Amino acid sequence: MDRLKGKIAVITGGCSGIGLGTVERFVAEGARVLVGDISDAAGAELAARFEGQVAYRRCDVTDESQIKALMDEAGSRFGGIDILFNNAGAGGAPNRFEDMTGEAWDSVQALLVRSVALGITYAIPHMKARGGGSVINTASIAGTQAGYGPVAYSTAKAAVIHLTRVAAADLARDGIRVNAICPGLILTNIFTPAETVSPGLATLIKQTMAQSAPNTQPIEKAGVPADIAAAVLFFASEESAFVTGTHLLVDGGLGVGPRNSWDPEMRAERQRVMEERRAAFAAAQVEDVQAG
Repeated sequence: MDRLKGKIAVITGGCSGIGLGTVERFVAEGARVLVGDISDAAGAELAARFEGQVAYRRCDVTDESQIKALMDEAGSRFGGIDILFNNAGAGGAPNRFEDMTGEAWDSVQALLVRSVALGITYAIPHMKARGGGSVINTASIAGTQAGYGPVAYSTAKAAVIHLTRVAAADLARDGIRVNAICPGLILTNIFTPAETVSPGLATLIKQTMAQSAPNTQPIEKAGVPADIAAAVLFFASEESAFVTGTHLLVDGGLGVGPRNSWDPEMRAERQRVMEERRAAFAAAQVEDVQAG
């Protein structure tokens, strides 16, 4: 506890999912947190719940002026920024390449990449005023390989990973570290956006995911926001003082390899097939000898 005592953090997308889990963890560790989000009612409730430690400001991260205003408020209200968690985002356009439009590409990049870059830009002076700081960006396993998300989302998350490296190199001598988190299958509302999924269907999807998630990866448990918050805490704290420019997969082992590398049933089936082939080959050799 108290690993962030006296620290000032800004968290975008902090009213739900990974962001909310991180707000809760940061508060427990002693930080004061300014939350930027577009869920005003949830933001007001969060500020009331953690009165004195959490403040809320509306921030649409696709609007540059609102990003700047969020960072400036952290400076005026709390005296600067020690930690920035660029977390706000959504799944974006579900289109395949053949039906993607320029508008769809632009909207996803603005939400998931441009917002991260501008968040860093406008946090820099407030971090310098505190002698440095730590930036953590939410990327995704989808940014490391194909097959884990829509094409625009996956491309954007890959960009976040490289943006993290470039920013880390550029800001290291300013005492600012920059790292990224790559979540795997985490049970959040990103899979059930309210604008396209009814409450009843959202509940059903979440229940189904919670039941199936433990069987989709090597670690047999469903990923939850607290799992990501623990990793974000590491990057935010002095425990990672010698770490910058990297990304951390927090995915239950989902990215370690194909299913037959970790699923006992598939390994057993593969072994059975191999033994059958060996037996068939040996029998064929015997037949050849006898025939000769």
